[in-house]
Amino acid sequence: MLSLRFVFALTIMSTIFGCQFKGSKTTDYAYIGGEIINPKNNSVVIYNTKGQILDSITLDDNHRFIYKIDNLIPGLHSITHGGEYQMLLLEPSDSIMFRINTYDFDESLVFTGHGARKNNYLLKTYLSNEKEAKQLVRYSKMEPEAFNDFVEKRRLKQLRDFHTFLSKTEESEFFKSIVEANINYNNYADKEIYPFAYFGNNKLIHIKDLPEDFFAHRKHIDYNATHLSRFFAYNRFLFSHIDNLAIHDYYKDNAYHSKFNRHAMGYNKSKLDLIDSIITDPVIKNNLLKYKAREYISYNHTEDEANEILEHYLSKSTNEEDKLYMKDLVSSLKLLRQGNPLPNITIVNYNNTEHRINSIITKPTIIYFWSSNSKSQYRNSHFMVDQLKSQFPQTDFISINVNDNNDKFWKNIIDNYKFPTINEFKFKNSKEARKTLAVNYLNKCIVVDQDGIILHPNANIFSSEFHDTLEELLQKKHLIAKQDAL
Repeated sequence: MLSLRFVFALTIMSTIFGCQFKGSKTTDYAYIGGEIINPKNNSVVIYNTKGQILDSITLDDNHRFIYKIDNLIPGLHSITHGGEYQMLLLEPSDSIMFRINTYDFDESLVFTGHGARKNNYLLKTYLSNEKEAKQLVRYSKMEPEAFNDFVEKRRLKQLRDFHTFLSKTEESEFFKSIVEANINYNNYADKEIYPFAYFGNNKLIHIKDLPEDFFAHRKHIDYNATHLSRFFAYNRFLFSHIDNLAIHDYYKDNAYHSKFNRHAMGYNKSKLDLIDSIITDPVIKNNLLKYKAREYISYNHTEDEANEILEHYLSKSTNEEDKLYMKDLVSSLKLLRQGNPLPNITIVNYNNTEHRINSIITKPTIIYFWSSNSKSQYRNSHFMVDQLKSQFPQTDFISINVNDNNDKFWKNIIDNYKFPTINEFKFKNSKEARKTLAVNYLNKCIVVDQDGIILHPNANIFSSEFHDTLEELLQKKHLIAKQDAL
C-alpha cells in the first residue's frame, strides 16, 4: 500500500506539472517529469530511441524536473541518473511523471500521468523477467521435454495476462507489439540458454538430440527489429541465440564427442560470421559484433589471438566509434598480460586518502570491482570474498568501487553492510582507470603477486573454477604451499 507521504508527493507533482501537460491529443511531442529521492547528482539524462542523448536536465532545488520532447519519434526512450538506467515507452501526447528513490531504484519506481499505465506494465514485466532469469539455473535441471513444456506454458500465460490487461484499457498497437516482444523473446532466450546449462561443456554435442520442436520459436524471429534494438529481452535472446547457432560450426571442426571450448578461435569467428550474415540492421549488427568480440578479447588470450579476433571484427563492423573502442581495449589488455606489472593507478580510501595502488600491495592480492548501482553484485562479491579470505589467509583483497558519483553513496553502502573499510577504495578517475584496467565486467578480478606482477588479468570470483585457478597460480609462483590452501 502506498504511504500517505508518497500519495501526497504524487499529488503535489500532479499540481505542479498538470497545467504544462495539457494540450492537443494529436501532438507530436511528449512531456516527461519527475522527482529523484536521494539524488546521486544534480541531473537526469534523457536518450532517444537510437540511444542518442536528447538532453541533460538539471534538477531544481526540490530534486524535480520537467522536459518537453519535440518532434517525438514513438518508441523506447531511456533516462539515466547517477549510473542507474530505466527505459520507458513514449508516444505522442504522453505526459509521464515518475518518482524514484535511488536507494531502491527499480522497486521504488512508479509512473503517473497520461501514458503511465503502459510504462508501469512494462516495468512489471521487466521485474518479472529478472526474477525468472534468476531461477533459470534451477529450471535448467529439467529434462528437455519438461523444460520445453514449462517455458511454453509460462509464455502463453504471460500473453493471456497481458490480453486481460488490454481488455480493461485502450492502448496503441505499438505498445502491444513491444510487450508481446518482451514476453516472447525473454522466453525464447531461456530456450537458447538451456542447452549450455543442461548439457554442460562435456556433452553439448547432444544439443542435436533435443526434441524436434524445441527450437520452433526460431521460425518467428525478426533479426532486424530496429525498434527493439535497445530492448534487454531482445538482446538477451540474440546473444544466446548466436552462441547456440555457432555450435554447429564448432562440431564441424572438432571431434564429435570432444569437450566444448567456448574460447576456441574458430567458434568465436563463427559467431561474428553469423551476425554478419543474418543481420542487416546496422545498429543491431554492430552492437552484437562489438559485444561478441569483446567477450573473446577480454578473456585471458594471447596477444596474437586478441589481434586475430580484432581484425576479424574490424572487417565486419561499420561503427567507427566501436572500432576505436575495441582497438583501445586490445591496447589496454597488452599492458595487462601475465607477467607485466599492474598499471599504477590512483585509488582513494574510505578516509579520502589517495594511494598509488602498487604502494599498498605487499602480498598476493586479488583486486575486485563493484558498482553502487548493482545491489546483488556488490552483496554477492563481498560475501564471496569473505569465503575466499578464510580459504586463502595469505592473500589480500582490494575492493574498488567503479562509480564516479558523490562519495556519500559509496560510503553509505559500506556503512550499511558493514564492509571492512580498510579494504575499500574507489578510483580517483573512474573513466580512465576502468579503461586502463579494462574493467568491462563487474565480476572481473585481477590477481597479482606480492610485487604487483600480474598473475591473472581477468579472473572471475564467481566462477566454479576460480578456487582451483587461484590455488594453481599461487602454487606455481611458490607463494603458498600446497597444504596451506586446503
